[in-house]
Amino acid sequence: MTQLQINEVAPRDGFQIEATFVPTADKIRLIDALSATGLARIEATSFVSPKAIPNLRDAAEVVSGIQRRDDVGITVLVPNVKGLERALECRVDEVNLVMSASDSHGLANLRMTPEQSLEQFAAIVEALRGDPRGRNVFVNASLSTSFGCPFEGEVPEARVLELVERQLALGVQGVTLCDTTGMANPAQVARLCEAAQARFPGIPFTLHFHNTRGMGLANALAAWQAGIVRFDASLGGLGGCPYAPGATGNVCTEDLVHMFEQMGVSTGVDLDALLAASAMLPALVGHDTPGQVVKAGKADRRYSMPAR
Repeated sequence: MTQLQINEVAPRDGFQIEATFVPTADKIRLIDALSATGLARIEATSFVSPKAIPNLRDAAEVVSGIQRRDDVGITVLVPNVKGLERALECRVDEVNLVMSASDSHGLANLRMTPEQSLEQFAAIVEALRGDPRGRNVFVNASLSTSFGCPFEGEVPEARVLELVERQLALGVQGVTLCDTTGMANPAQVARLCEAAQARFPGIPFTLHFHNTRGMGLANALAAWQAGIVRFDASLGGLGGCPYAPGATGNVCTEDLVHMFEQMGVSTGVDLDALLAASAMLPALVGHDTPGQVVKAGKADRRYSMPAR
């Protein structure tokens, strides 16, 4: 059985919308702790304008300050060529480009239609491959609202597959299908995952779920049953799109790992170490987090019988 690959997104997707700025040293400390858990990749930050996302204004300091491990890929979100240049200076392993499958969400989130985003992708990939520092950097594209748009409703499967095809034609190497506001259901997830893998064999697809309506783990299970082995997840269940109404946190990393490990599906992640990292979050963000396993303990936890 193929081992799953878990990509931790809390340092970027989680921290970007927090009410308070998480100090740089604390971000580095958390990412270093996460790197020691066996996660395949960590999305450490975003090289976006500090004016757009003040919470990630320390992107270069974070990536330069973390301990790098050969077995953990460091990926960052890159919105444009200027952001790419900053990322390459920090020697990242992967860049993640983001666009929406729907016009309305693209304009709300990125101020670009999908077609304009694809033009931006082309410029980024060209600049990356033209720079000696970028020749071994993996290019991933995240397609928001792949399972529905909060403004437009259904996004046709054919439209999603068309945009994936156009991304790959530009030189994108991997694609993340994103359930940006938790609109997906397991049957829909299975259909799209099967269709995408059948049409684009050999392309590494990652699934990115939100738990807005409580279906994050069910959708992840459906994706796995359809052949997906790569998943985004956020420690503690932090995160959410600031430009999508009702978009609560991502599927929780420790809950996702716990589910699969209880099923006998290897994630390569040390769950105890992951739970210890999750326990750090409330002090960092100033509030409780949605994750369940960190509160209840693992299912194989045993309690002493109360005295009679």
